[in-house]
Formats: sequence, structure tokens, C-alpha cells
Amino acid sequence: MDTAKDRLYELLPYIHRLRDAEQGEPLRALLQVISEQVNNLEADIDRLYDNWFIETCEDWVVPYLGDLIGYSQPTSSAAVVPRRDLANTLGYRRRKGTLALLELLAMDIARWPARSVEFFPLLALNQQLNHRQMARGKLVDLRQPKHLQWLNTPFDTHAHTADVRLINSPLADLRKPPQGLYNIANVALFVWRLRSYSVTETPVLPLEQRNCYSFSVLGNNQQLYSRWDVQTGPTDIAGRANVPAPITRLEFGKDGNGKQASADFYGQGKSLAIWAPGWPTAEAPQPIPASQIIPANLSQWDAYKPPKDHVAVDPELGRILFPARQVPRNGVRVSYHYGFSADMGGGEYLRRIDLPEQDWHFKVGKGQTHTKIAQALEAWRDKVALGDGQNSRNALIEITDSSVYEEAIVIELPAGHHLQLAAASGARPVILLADRPDQLLVKGEAASYLTLDGLLISGRGLQIEGDIAGVIIRHSTLVPGWNLDPECEPEQLEEPSIELSNSWPCLTISHSILGSIQINNDEVQHDPLSLRISDSILDATGSDCDGPACEAIGGYGCTHAHVYLTLLRTTVFGRIDVHAVELIENTILMGKLKVARRQVGCVRFSYVRPGSRTPKRYHCQPDLAQALAREQLQSETSTPPTDAALDAAEKSAAERVRPTFTSQRYGYAGYCQLARTCAPEIARGADDQSEMGAFHHLFQPQRLASLRARVEEYIPARCDAAVLLVN
Repeated sequence: MDTAKDRLYELLPYIHRLRDAEQGEPLRALLQVISEQVNNLEADIDRLYDNWFIETCEDWVVPYLGDLIGYSQPTSSAAVVPRRDLANTLGYRRRKGTLALLELLAMDIARWPARSVEFFPLLALNQQLNHRQMARGKLVDLRQPKHLQWLNTPFDTHAHTADVRLINSPLADLRKPPQGLYNIANVALFVWRLRSYSVTETPVLPLEQRNCYSFSVLGNNQQLYSRWDVQTGPTDIAGRANVPAPITRLEFGKDGNGKQASADFYGQGKSLAIWAPGWPTAEAPQPIPASQIIPANLSQWDAYKPPKDHVAVDPELGRILFPARQVPRNGVRVSYHYGFSADMGGGEYLRRIDLPEQDWHFKVGKGQTHTKIAQALEAWRDKVALGDGQNSRNALIEITDSSVYEEAIVIELPAGHHLQLAAASGARPVILLADRPDQLLVKGEAASYLTLDGLLISGRGLQIEGDIAGVIIRHSTLVPGWNLDPECEPEQLEEPSIELSNSWPCLTISHSILGSIQINNDEVQHDPLSLRISDSILDATGSDCDGPACEAIGGYGCTHAHVYLTLLRTTVFGRIDVHAVELIENTILMGKLKVARRQVGCVRFSYVRPGSRTPKRYHCQPDLAQALAREQLQSETSTPPTDAALDAAEKSAAERVRPTFTSQRYGYAGYCQLARTCAPEIARGADDQSEMGAFHHLFQPQRLASLRARVEEYIPARCDAAVLLVN
């Protein structure tokens, strides 16, 4: 008996239910219909009570609750959760006019750490002897380099002369430092958009000299970032420890003297730490104590020689130097933080790994059953060969730590099997491949699948062969150019990250960073393979995106790769030569796109390099900018402009909207981040007014617009405020 439907029927005396059963239960059927409506009415009454509260109300009620308290939703707020913003409105109003509230707004609305600064106390003035104000800005002391490093930064404490220009002028030159800061009524909210990501106890390898190490396992210079914590007090103003900023050599030294590392940044659980077991003595404590760490400028390895039993560290280049006669014998491990824009590529951030419990699960790492990936692959092959678990065709090889695995990986998938090679959530394992063929080779039979998740692969690319049905790469990094030199330049400019030879899988790539893709398939006997890339960076590494060595997607010995391509929210450095396009959306193509079959597919809300051959375009740049420039020129002149003038106007418009980036080299914190000077047609040119490219999902234009609207609402009275981007 269904108790929900028969709740009224069960209230009847038993004799009536017995007689009803004898007649085929017509009364029960009637009461079930009535009970259904009673249940609906009762649920609606319960929902009415829940709708009194912003935490439990339905979505349609949120705007009505906002009207009751006079809440106004800012424009361009598609990325903001109105419920959260509305829930905090009354609390914000009680603290209106305080600097700490502005920082709270930045965290709650935009999810950015911030520091608010009032510039009136930093104005230079003549002190009155009877009313001295010792907390005001002070003159520059050239003998205090620790304070000089903060000059013209959010942590500046020096006195400045007044600047009467507007702090939030729309005519300000974004290529120059912010203007109009130091004035009586000015307040600024400095926000940090780059995030700080951790790398925990990963081994590092010696460079050419045995006593020289780099924090980055790839050997490139790596600017170290600080681990940050959110301030907890309601009136606290963010300090240096509350923002994810690069660590400088001066602040890394204790008390700014450069004799030993500061405990604010160095140590286990801090921004960085170094382990060298058995160094300098067998019983030495680990990690190496801060008293033995010396901040130093290691831009030239031979320019500095650390004292005995001490280690020199350069946080700005991410370099480590041991004494030449005290080389670690048992390896070196490090923990540190680096900067990047989003959860993309291999990294120690939370990811979801789905696998049914009844399938095979192999763990690799320190303290696990297997210490090498090859051992786990061998155990998986044994189970497949023995037929252990006839219904289990899905297997997961999970790497549980952030170690470095120097081994060749050859995967042969039987028909109908699916193998996942994945990092555990919060781990970033590194696979270093030797510079030899077939170091990362995947072969598969029909209806087999492979998934790579959370890995950083360097040294060689991925080779795919056979009749494998699908390959999925997500949250992984296949280092563009295979390896990096100390200046983050790729070592192998023309080598692909993925190479397919006589294989036609459905290749799906998401939230990943990789180099070029080369396809060598038979175009006569088979249909084009499906290639889908989303929320990723495809970097062919060449400095000229149209050069012969800068082909992001192409085929060996042919003009077009035999590919059916889909690009969603992706940034591509390099040319693309493909058979056909299904959809390209919210994407930046820095190289020319050449499509052989233009009758199908669509390119929309994307930047397409001039000179490209594409299917039908919709709302793309620089097409819109060129059309607008042409119309403006024709409307401004009484006589029809010449063709040369129209061409010049279109060329100027195309150059103006060309995307600019903070950095185009993998290894830098600002890699692939749109520059502040990037044209608004690109920065807000997606179909939902977010930015084009790989970081579309961050919705930074909407977050920034919402934050600026809220700051204007809650700033102190008669103050001028500005939201300034630190990075």
C-alpha cells in the first residue's frame, strides 16, 4: 500500500475499507485522487514557508525578496550568484563605508583576493609640531630596501605628492601605471586575478651542474608565489600574507637582511620548502631549516657561492644552489607555489574521477602497491589475460602523489576495454619521457577507450595507433615543444604533442594545455576522425603563427588534416588546416584557419585571423570591427572614400582588435591571459559577453563589472573609488 496516496483511505474505519474491497475498491481510488491534491497543497504550504528565507527559497522568489530590501542587480552579472549577493546585502549595508567591506565584496562577488587602500594618509604634508601624525606616509629612506620594493604597489607606505587626475577616468592609458591615485578623496581596491597553485613534495632533478636545481621539474625559471590565507577579522585589512603574489628576493629574507629565509614564506606548510635527506649530515633535520636557506640572486649560476652547510634560493627565478662540495646524495624534493589563471592542465586542484566500484582499481605512488606506472599496467594486463572479472572492462590506474615518473609507457587496449590513467584529486604527477620513439604509445582494438586525466607529460608526445574508438584527455598538460629551456622557450618547435598514425578515434580534449596535433591517416578508405577541443590551450610554439613551423593541427605530407573539428572556448597559437569544421565558438585563432570543405559548419563569436578560409561566420572579429570602420569612414566624408582609404581603415581596425596576451610562452604565470590593453571586442566578445578563448569560463568581465558596481554603492561618502587589477 502506498502510504502517500492512501493517507486519507487509512483514516477510514476498517469495516468501510473491508466493504470497499468487496466492491473493487472504488472508494479507495476516489480518496487517492483527493490525497494527491492534498499532498500537493501541503507541499506548496511547506514551500511557502521555505520561500520566506533567501537560503531556502525557490529561484523565482529571489528577485521578489530583492525588491523588498531595495536590491539592484548590477549589469553584466551572468557569472554572479544573485542569491549569495542578495543574502549578504543587509550585512554589507551595516558596514557601508569601511575599507574591510570592500575586500569582502571582492571575495564574495568576484572570488578575488583584494586589498583596499585609502590614499589620503599617503599624501605628503608638513607636520604640525603640536599635532604630529606619525602614521602618515613617510619620506623615502634609501637605506631601507625592504620598504623600497613596495614603492607604487598596493603595500606602499611612502608619502606622495597629490595627483589631481581622476582615479577612475575612462580615458586612462591602460599601458601605463594607474593615474590619479594620491588624492584626498581617493580609495582603490587592488585585486589579484592570478591564483596560487601548490606543488607538494615533488622530486627535482639536477641541471648540468650537479649542485644546481630548479623548482620546476622542467628546468625552466619559475617565479614562486606565496601561499595565502583569507583574513578572518571583520575589520582586518589584507596584508602581504593574504594575497597570492610573487615572492621577491628582499621579502624572502628574514627582516630584509638576506642572511636567512623568512619563516613567513619558508617551511613545511608554508609557501616553499626543500628536503634533502642526509644533507649536510646523516641526522640533519628535514626539511632544511630556514636558518640554512640564504636568499640570493642566481641569475648567473657561478656568480654566487653559498657557504658550507647552506643553500642559496632565488624565489624570483625558482633556482636552488648547493655548495659545490656538498652535493645531495639522496635526491632533493621541494614544495612550492606557482601562479596561473585557472584550473587547467596538470595541477594539484580538485577534480572528479568517476569509476564504478566493481571495476579494477590500481594505485601507484609512495606507500601504494605499485611504485611505477609500468607495474600497474602489468597487473592490469594479467587480470585481462586471466579473465578476472568477465564483466569488468573498465580499469583505473590512479597515481596518488606528485612524484616524477621516468619510464616508457606502452598501452595496448583489448577490444571493448576502457582504461583511465589518472592523477588522484589534489595530485600532479609528472611523466618524464626519454627522447626516443614510442615512449608514450597507445594501441587499441575496436571499441576500446583511453582516458588521461590530471597528468603533466614532458619529453615526448603521445602516439596513437590502431582501431581504438576514443581517447579522452582532460586536465592534463602535454608540454608544448616537449621541453623548456631556462627562459621558457620550447626546445622542439616542430614536434607534435599528439600524433595519430592510421588511427581514427574520437579524440576529446578538455581543460588541457598541449602542443600541436599531427594526423597521418588514409583519406580514401576512411571518414575524417572527430576532434573536439574545449576550454583548452593549443600551442604550436612558433613565434610566427603563420610560419611553416607553427602548425597547430595538420597532416603529414598533405595540405589538410583528415579531421572533423570542433573548437569551443579555446585559444590556438598556430595554423589549422583541416578537412571540415562542425563548430568553432568563443575561440581565439591566432593563426590562419584553412578549411577544405566550407559547405558545412559554422564559426561564431570568435577571433579569426585575416586571410582564413572558413565556413559561414557569425559575429566574428575582426569582421565586425572592419565593417564598422568602413561604415564610419563612409558616413564621415561627403564624397565616397577611395578604395585605398577603405583598405587602410579596415587594416587599422583589424590591428586594433588583434588579441594581446600577458605572455604567449608556457611556463609563465600570465600564460595565455588576455592583456589589460586587449580590445573590448575580444575581452567581452563571447556570446554571453565573457572573454573569448581558453579562460572564457572564468567570466572575468562580468565579475569585474559587478564588483565595480558594488564598490560604487558601498564606498565611503564623498570618495572616488577604482578597482585596479594587479595582475
